[in-house]
Amino acid sequence: MQKVIWIIGASSGFGRDCALKLLQNNTYKVYVSARRTALMQDLADKGAMVLPVNVCDENSVQAACQTILDKEQRIDGLLANAGLGVYGMVEAVSMENIEYQFNVNVFGVARCIQTVLPTMRMQKSGRIVITESLAAHASCIGIGWYAASKHALKGMHIALRQELRNTGIKVIAIEPGRVKTDFWQTAGANIPNNITDYQTLTNSFMAYMNKPSYWQTSSTESTVNAMIDALTSDKPKMIYRTTKDAKLFPLLMKIIPNWLYDKIVWSQLGTK
Repeated sequence: MQKVIWIIGASSGFGRDCALKLLQNNTYKVYVSARRTALMQDLADKGAMVLPVNVCDENSVQAACQTILDKEQRIDGLLANAGLGVYGMVEAVSMENIEYQFNVNVFGVARCIQTVLPTMRMQKSGRIVITESLAAHASCIGIGWYAASKHALKGMHIALRQELRNTGIKVIAIEPGRVKTDFWQTAGANIPNNITDYQTLTNSFMAYMNKPSYWQTSSTESTVNAMIDALTSDKPKMIYRTTKDAKLFPLLMKIIPNWLYDKIVWSQLGTK
């Protein structure tokens, strides 16, 4: 029997590449979701079932889940991969954008998880794979609200993993660091810079993030391979740290004092 995998956030980046790789194996029936369904047409051409989903709308999430259940009567794996970055100084980002950040990255993931869990509990099996981030361990200038959303996901993931221990359902976190995707092009496009006291710092942050050398990092391959292993392996890890920086930073944050971490961040941005 084909395992049924549902990928949320499959229009680009990790979700898209994960779907493409799963579609190479007839063992899996792949459902893909995002708001922009036109961007997933090539996935449909390769055999994916495309379902529109707005993770900010509970009815949208539930309708897509019910469509899968009506056709398949089961869901074996959920990749909760929807996410976006709202960057900028903590004070400068509008409350509207902060709320949207959390609505997608935290509450959107929660809606997807709560929607599939009744079926998985009834099956006594399933995988819930959550795309977290290196930012769940280390925040810094300019990414405060994004990092806060990923810290929230990490806290939720740990509790859920413990709560589902004896149900046959495994909860797994994927923690990538810097990876070559279109994430920064979107996140960096609307950084507020309208508070005089933060203008120099904001400019330094944007200049640092726009350095070509900053993005000469890992491809999506290691992260996608981890997602597939998390969804399909008999014995998946609890957490996959998929890039060099994602493996290093959690260790560093336990070792270096806060004052030194702050000094490193300031020096990277060329500030004092």
